[in-house]
Parts: sequence; C-alpha cells; structure tokens
Amino acid sequence: MEKRFWPEGRLLDTEENRARCASLCSLDAAREQETVVEGLALMCDPSHALFVKLGNFTGIIPREEGAIGVAEGTTRDIALLSRVGKPVCAVVTGVGGDGTLILSRRKAQEQARDHLMAHARPGDILPATVTHMESFGAFVDVGCGLPSMLGIETLSVSRIPHPDQRFFLDQKIYTVVTGLDPDLGRVYLTHKELLGTWEENAARFAPGMTVPGIVRGIKEYGIFVELAPNLSGLAELRVSVYLKSILPERMKIKLLVIGKLPPDPTPSPLHYYQTEGRLNRWEYAPRGCGKVGAVTVFAD
Repeated sequence: MEKRFWPEGRLLDTEENRARCASLCSLDAAREQETVVEGLALMCDPSHALFVKLGNFTGIIPREEGAIGVAEGTTRDIALLSRVGKPVCAVVTGVGGDGTLILSRRKAQEQARDHLMAHARPGDILPATVTHMESFGAFVDVGCGLPSMLGIETLSVSRIPHPDQRFFLDQKIYTVVTGLDPDLGRVYLTHKELLGTWEENAARFAPGMTVPGIVRGIKEYGIFVELAPNLSGLAELRVSVYLKSILPERMKIKLLVIGKLPPDPTPSPLHYYQTEGRLNRWEYAPRGCGKVGAVTVFAD
C-alpha cells in the first residue's frame, strides 16, 4: 500500500511542506486542494484551541477541529493539550478576519482514516509513532495523529511487564495491519512479526560469544534471559551471558551467566527484519523444530 498520510512529525521539515507553507498563495492552494500541511503547535488557549506556526504564518485549530471525536465527546481534550510544542497535521479551511489561518486537524485525520480503510490490507507494514503507553499496550499514531493501539502481547515474543521496556515516547516504529473496522474507523495492529523469527534472531549469535541480556523469568531449574526482543524469555536484572550452544531443532539457547550489569535507562534499539511491503504469513519456530511457535496469518 502506498503511504500518503504520515504520523505527525514526519512531514514538518520536508521540502513539500515548506513549499506549501511558504506564502499565503501556496497555503490558499493547499486549502483549495484540501492538502495536509504540518506545523508546530505553539500553545493551547483556555478554550483548548491550538495555535500553530506554519512557516511565517499562524493558524488556529478550534477545539472541535482538534481531533476526531472531540466534538462528540469520545476523545478527551488531553489529545489537544498534549500536542503543545509538537508537530501537528491539519487542513487549511479558511482565513479569519485578522488574517489568521483557520485549520482542522480533524479533517486531516479523517483523510488518513478514509485512506487506510480504502487501501490498507492485513499484512501491510505501516510506519507509526509511539504517543502514549499503559500497562496493557502502546498507543501509536498511524497518520496525522490518527490513533491505534498495540496490545502488550503483540510487542515482542519475549514477555515484558510494561511497553516502556520496549518503546519510548515519540519513538518511530513499524507495525503490521491485522484488521480493519470501517464502521468504527479503526485499524488493528501488531509488531512482533517485524522483529524476526527465532532462526533470524539466533543467526546474530554464535556459541562462544559473551553478550548482555535481560533476565525475564526465574525458575528453580534456571533463569530466562532475553538476548533480543524475539529471542528468549520478569526481573529487572541485566547480566552478561556466555553462549554455550544454539539448538535450532529444540529452539533453545544454553547460556552461562558471567556477571550482573547496571540497569539500562532506555530500551535497546529495535532491529527490524522488514520495514515495507506486506506479510502473508509469519512463523516464529525454525523448520524441523519439534516445538510449536507462534504463527500469524494475515488474511483479508
């Protein structure tokens, strides 16, 4: 699927956006074509209207135009307040008597939503930006501030206690479409399938290596150490481990703990194995493995 509506922040410094915001004439052309522009939210006034800098011009997004669902009461005003100091997408709808541009972020989100509903299919890879995290999952922007959510169980094969063990706010990530609900205008997503199979992750390691890891489980017979988000698997202990052996037929890696490491304040960078195109089927376990691993089938 061709991506036309980017998460907020991706359009701001592009040449095309600067051209659209270069003059009142170019902004009026954007208004006539209902083209999405992006600016920086400077402030939110007591009525919860957003003031936005577009090049050398200022625009205002009235509260009801701040996001899908604000006027209906299904979206809280925090969706507007939290954008101050950050990029926002909008459509120019008019010019006020004082020359201030009138903008609608809601219309930009509706364009992004309608495009996804019309063109996205299960398996499509979408760029997204992490906007908020709760214990049950991470909320992401999939285009012009349009929200979706990644359940915590979809973030990685390795189980984690909170999404902040995997992501940080405003992080640019990739996601995969699992389903669409045109009636509600929602897109459903997953993430772990882009972090590689067991075999792909194991290929980054070899017996005899010593590497850092995170203890994710402690049992009487041993501890489970995460070497990568999709390899192994809740303690808050970081250790260095010696790789004794890698056994694809049993989907096992045998480790020897070398020492304890200090906590890492931020999640490790994510390694994606695919960032564009479409997935049809994803199998975690290696071929010939006696264990059954996770399988995801992306069907229309």
